[in-house]
Amino acid sequence: MTYPPPPRPHGDSDGTSRSDEERTWAMAAHVGALVTAWFALGLIAPLVVLVVRGGSSDFVRRHAVESLNFQISLLIYSAVGGVVAFILTIVTLGVGLLVIVPLVIAIAVLLLIFVIQAGVKANSGDEYRYPLTIRFIR
Repeated sequence: MTYPPPPRPHGDSDGTSRSDEERTWAMAAHVGALVTAWFALGLIAPLVVLVVRGGSSDFVRRHAVESLNFQISLLIYSAVGGVVAFILTIVTLGVGLLVIVPLVIAIAVLLLIFVIQAGVKANSGDEYRYPLTIRFIR
């Protein structure tokens, strides 16, 4: 089992503090995923942040990659969960929805909390690691 790296101090490896612009872009990678999830896929915002600002700041890149990995993981979990929910609904003649609907609502609230926590951490200049995330991009 691998453990996440220890949190870095406020500032990149050279000891400089993070600018307001870096913190704003890092936060946009997380919060922007909520906005783009309403229109398309939640992974669009972190991907745009990674392409636009990821090369100029390690801090922004780390947050964009973390958010992108979380959104890709969510897409996979949602697809698998949707298939399982569909099969369960068919097998139980709809009774399975009594379990599925509250579970989906609870998971959605939990995911919203994770994204808000990540945005707050990014805005304060701290690192954040999403739980249950498959790290596709490093």
